[in-house]
Order: sequence, then structure tokens, then C-alpha cells
Amino acid sequence: MERTILHVDMNSFYASVELLSHPELREKPVAVGGNPEKRHGIVLTANIPAKKCGVRTGMAFWQAKEICPDLTVLPAHMDLYIRYSKLARQIYSEYTDLVEPYGIDECFLDCTGSGILFGDGMSIARVISRRVKEELGLTVSIGVSWNKIYAKLGSDYKKPDAITQFSRSNYKKMIYPLPVGELLCVGRSAEKMLRSLGISTIGRLAEADGKMLSQHMGKNGGMLKRFAHGDDTTPVRRDGDAPPIFSIGNSYTLPRDITCDAEAAVAMLPLAESVSARLRKHGFACRTVGIEIRDGSLKSISRQKSMRVPGNITSEIAHEAYSLFKENWNWHGNIRSLGLRASALCPADEPVQMDFFCSEERRRKMKAADEMADEVRRRYGYQSIQRCLAYCDRPLSSLDAEKTHKVHPVSYLQGKAQ
Repeated sequence: MERTILHVDMNSFYASVELLSHPELREKPVAVGGNPEKRHGIVLTANIPAKKCGVRTGMAFWQAKEICPDLTVLPAHMDLYIRYSKLARQIYSEYTDLVEPYGIDECFLDCTGSGILFGDGMSIARVISRRVKEELGLTVSIGVSWNKIYAKLGSDYKKPDAITQFSRSNYKKMIYPLPVGELLCVGRSAEKMLRSLGISTIGRLAEADGKMLSQHMGKNGGMLKRFAHGDDTTPVRRDGDAPPIFSIGNSYTLPRDITCDAEAAVAMLPLAESVSARLRKHGFACRTVGIEIRDGSLKSISRQKSMRVPGNITSEIAHEAYSLFKENWNWHGNIRSLGLRASALCPADEPVQMDFFCSEERRRKMKAADEMADEVRRRYGYQSIQRCLAYCDRPLSSLDAEKTHKVHPVSYLQGKAQ
């Protein structure tokens, strides 16, 4: 039996949820993001009128305002988005138990075994679309196909509030003329490489010589060729069987540009506290620490390094992050935002080789101090206990580790056989 896969994408999700409380703005351009007054000025999402003006996710608010002067900016409310995401998944789960989240606003559904009760994929898609609209006041775009790659492409094919089916009989006519960059897993660098090889559409990728692709792109070339054919047998996982966490990170736009090493050390500390606290909460240690630095012109660099010993101790992660910063930043410009990420995760209680150059007794004491600080903050709030360095510059050290964080799931390709 051929599979029936749906990809459900909630349209302009953050903005659509916010507009439920602001119906008077529904026909006006609206963007959701951080607090512009605190310089958290990046667009997280925009509604359809704003997108028609050219406002895009990731754009700085000052840029968005330049091209759309009438833009209304609303602050983000992650608790609301998580709630509506869960409500939507409850609807999906009534038609299949194979529901795999792909971000907060997207899900893959395997409805292969649901046909007897609910009809074919298109019938299920129509019911889900109607119920989300009636019960949640939101709209979705849904792709229907026999594989996850084409289902994802289908949900992007027409928006908003649309259903697109790619079947065995129509996929070449509908998919092959599309730009190659529309295919899942074709990022900017891959698209640039493919275009340099004369491959500008998905059809040309599907028909390209496999040896030539492998020669220029390695194993990814063959994988993308198979994806262009719709040759993807990746299963849809149940919601409770989601892949493990791949990395944990924080990033934030600074309340002011920083201009020296001392300010960078203060700004890096709350990021290290946030990341290490999340590692401890999830029972992980990390083998790799990475940083991202963005200057006033929004140009950024990313660097990472391996730790001598896997850990989740705040002072160790802060030390590694700051040493990375010192090695890679030459102050060619002021810094607007910083990010820190812990990756190559392992269980915190996993046995490791002892380091002769580090006192294990001292590490145990530092870990105990961190755990005590976690408990104090859990009871009395993040600001209830602070490191002395934080008082050198209170605005730069005000990040709340409990409220500002990112947990990165394993990507679509992580652990997938190539």
C-alpha cells in the first residue's frame, strides 16, 4: 500500500495567533518579534499584508519599517504559541497517531492507515483545514503526497489556507518546473552550487547525472537527486517518539552595542548561565561550545571548539565561549548581538576520562554551586542570585535564562542514512 503523507503548516503562525486578540489589525500589515525599544528588533513572522509589502522573517525592524511604514509591531508571546500548537496537534491526532512535529507550527502526518475511517488524504486534509479554522480561528496550508519531501513542498506550493496534492500522475508537471531552491534540504550554498552546474529547477536536478553531482557535492548530491524524484522513505514518528535534542542555545540582541572585551565578558555570562542551566535541566553535558557574533551591520560569524572534558558547569562554558570570542573577534566593528550554543551532547552521568590538568574535586564543587543556584532561581526567580561580574553592568547581564532559550531538535537529516 502506498503511503499517504500530509504536511500541515500553520499560516503566519505567530502573527495569526496575535491577531486573534487584535481583530482590528487583521487587514493591516503586522509583524511579531522582540521589543524594538530594547533593540530586540528582528521580525519573527509577518502577516500576509506585511509580506506583500516585502517584510520577511529575520529582517530587522528598522528595515521592515523602511519598506512598510504602516507596519504594526506586536511583542511575541511564546506561551500562547505553544498552547495553540498543542491544540492543533490534538486535532491532527484524531486522524492518525503518527504525528511528527517539524517546528512549533508544522507537522508531518502519516494517514496511510486512516483511509478506512476518514477517506483519502485529500478528504482528511479538508477536514483538518476546516476544523483548525472553526475551532482555533487559524488557517493552515497542507501538502498531500506519498512522501515527506513532496508533502512539505505541497504545503509551501500555495498559501495561505490551501491544500495541494502531488500524486504519481501530476508530480512531474507540477514539481519539476519549480526552482531547485524550493526543495527541502537545498540551502543557499547547495542552491548556489547546483545553479553553477546549470541546474536551476527540480526537474533538472532529478534528471542530472548522479556521478557528476557526487563529484561536486559528495553524498549530498545523490541524496538531493533522490529527493527531487520523491524517493524518500523516511518514516513519520509519533509525537512522543521525537528525535533527541541535538543542541541547546541562547542568543539575544544586546541593549546597546558593546565595544570592548570587558563588556563582552559581562554579556557572555548570562548566555553561559542560560545554556548550562538548560543542559542540567535536561540531564546533558556538552562536548562542543559555539558562539555567534553579529555586528552593527548585521554581518555575523560563528565559531566552535571542543571542550577538554564534557560538562555543563557554567564557569567552564563561559570560559570556553569567551576564549573563542578572544581568538576570533578583532573589533573591526561594534557588536549588536551574541549567541552561545552547546552541542555534541551526551548524558551528564556518562563516564569520562579524568583530566590530569583539572581538579575533579573543584569541578564537583562548581557543579554543586550551579545546582544550588538553579534551585534558588526556581523558587525565587532568576534575579534572586547573581554572580559578582553581573553587577559590573546590569543592562548587559539582565538575560533571564528561564524565559529566553532555544532547544534545537535533531534536524530532518540528523541520523538519516544517506
